[in-house]
Amino acid sequence: MSFANLKKQSKLGSLTAKLVKEVEKMNSNGASGDDRLWKLDVDKSGNGYAVIRFLPAPENEDLPFVKLYSHAFQGPGGWYIENSLTTLGQKDPVSEYNSQLWNNGTDAGKELARKQKRKLTYISNIYVVKDPANPENEGKTFLFKYGKKIFDKLTAAMQPEFEDEEAIDPFDFWQGANFKLKAKNVAGYRNYDSSEFAAVSPLLDDDDAMEAIWKKELSLSEFVAPTQFKSYEELKTRLEYVLGKRGVKPVTQDVEVEDEEFVTPVAETRETVSSVASSSSEIEDDDTLSYFQRLAEN
Repeated sequence: MSFANLKKQSKLGSLTAKLVKEVEKMNSNGASGDDRLWKLDVDKSGNGYAVIRFLPAPENEDLPFVKLYSHAFQGPGGWYIENSLTTLGQKDPVSEYNSQLWNNGTDAGKELARKQKRKLTYISNIYVVKDPANPENEGKTFLFKYGKKIFDKLTAAMQPEFEDEEAIDPFDFWQGANFKLKAKNVAGYRNYDSSEFAAVSPLLDDDDAMEAIWKKELSLSEFVAPTQFKSYEELKTRLEYVLGKRGVKPVTQDVEVEDEEFVTPVAETRETVSSVASSSSEIEDDDTLSYFQRLAEN
């Protein structure tokens, strides 16, 4: 853009309008700072709609998703926003602390443990079929972070509840189906219950084009690589500062708590956090993961 055109646009006010639109987009999408991630854009009422396609596992990886546990809560000493070592099957200081709180026999302990519980996130590659709010995203591949409710819809498609429903692989290029992602505001929380799969169909009618899409997929394993996690000792030290047990230590930390469907009212989730009380939900997660691993091996 020339300086003359810059001055001309200034008089027209077009630059201001463009900046305002971009800021609104950043605010609505959370401004994660990672342009590889796609998020559903919602209106002021909390409603949003898009059509996406979950893609197969990236080249040299076995599964089309990864599962990540994390914690995000605020204490007297600031925010604790860290990946949980339980993702790797290891001990995590917050999980241990929450177990102590849950088992101390007080309602206050249980309530605090609920507020500090693990957050479950899944990450997959997707192809954006339709994005009315951001049409420039259509026909492109992105990473997509989503919660358990959307993941439950994926597993339900593969393991239908009724005999008259045909099982599909939602991650398959040819025998999969587009996913109509529908968001609405229910009691002040993001809800995706109306989301559904379309009829089974190939993503495209061109195998070469689909192969090109597959080769553009991004690695998922990097999100659960050991380098993405702090050591037990580092996490414990950070937790003690957040709990106010080590005084105040200035720590620069970006605070971004996702508002996806897995952030639901405590009354709806009531996830127990002691090793005994939470075992059933963790076993369910493990069973689902094993199911996909068996598919990958076939």
